[in-house]
Amino acid sequence: MPQKNKYELSIIIPVYNEESYLNKLFKQILYFFNSEDVEVIIVNDGSTDRSKEIIENFKIKENIKFSLKIIHLDKNFGKGKAVREGINNSTGQYVILQDADLELDLKDAKELSNIIKSNEEIKCIFGSRYSSGKLKKHSYFSNELIGKINSFIFNIFFGQSLSDIHCGLKILHRDVVENIKLSINDFGLEIDLASQIVRNNFYIYEFGVSYYSRTRVEGKKITWIDGVKSYYYLFKVRFLDNPISIKISLIYSCIYMIYVGSYFGMGLGKTLFMIAFFIIGLVIGLKNKLLSSSFIFLSIYIGSLFGKGQGKVLAVLIFFILGLYLAKKISKFINNKIPNLDYLI
Repeated sequence: MPQKNKYELSIIIPVYNEESYLNKLFKQILYFFNSEDVEVIIVNDGSTDRSKEIIENFKIKENIKFSLKIIHLDKNFGKGKAVREGINNSTGQYVILQDADLELDLKDAKELSNIIKSNEEIKCIFGSRYSSGKLKKHSYFSNELIGKINSFIFNIFFGQSLSDIHCGLKILHRDVVENIKLSINDFGLEIDLASQIVRNNFYIYEFGVSYYSRTRVEGKKITWIDGVKSYYYLFKVRFLDNPISIKISLIYSCIYMIYVGSYFGMGLGKTLFMIAFFIIGLVIGLKNKLLSSSFIFLSIYIGSLFGKGQGKVLAVLIFFILGLYLAKKISKFINNKIPNLDYLI
């Protein structure tokens, strides 16, 4: 019989230099979550201001019913590391991830917990700063734009329809928590978490939340560098964090698609064709293993033998589509006959 979790809810709050907001944050926790079936885990990520002192003073507060755990990291590792430490020390049936800067309202965290506890089918809810009619204050257009672009790219890569993968407010069932292995230390946490949830076949629900964006002067820490790094993390979680069979397939398909692209155009046009075919190769490598990918390559090669100029381009496209269709049919047939060859097809 599975062991019952000690608490119904764990609230994990990573903290880095948030001395101006911590007392108000703690008051909100007391107001919305002061219950004996709740544990609050505050992870001080090597703060250099008075955050550590303020957090320690929470231990002597009166009228606290929830369990309070405080973890101090000896240096600043990043939000991802702090959240990972909090998760590793949590015991709740549900886990809330909540930022300490009060850009996101604890009232919304309470609503998320009520929703997920009332429906056993829901295992994961992400807050969304871009949906709902709740109060919003966005301080930086560039941050909002990058957030939306990243969500769009994530949706393409993983076949999802999420509006805000970067929102710091999330609630996860213990079933989800036990199936993810986070590894990114900084703000790439959000991309890492979302990708692993999808890979483990959990459906991500969204809930519109209030958002009160801070300015740099008020302590906002995410920068344009984090925005640039997010594109690497999107590439990493989709194309690098895969089993060896898929990695081999990705390399194989990219090589032959670049080779195919080299037959088209001249000069800059040829380079653009090769880049475009490389991207197509990435997609093919994700969906097809070595054997089925070889059928696609063979079809493209046969198509290249027909026509000249624009006629050759058209022939390649037709045989490429035909190859995709045949690869799918052949893969399905072989899988039914020889299931143990799934690493090849």
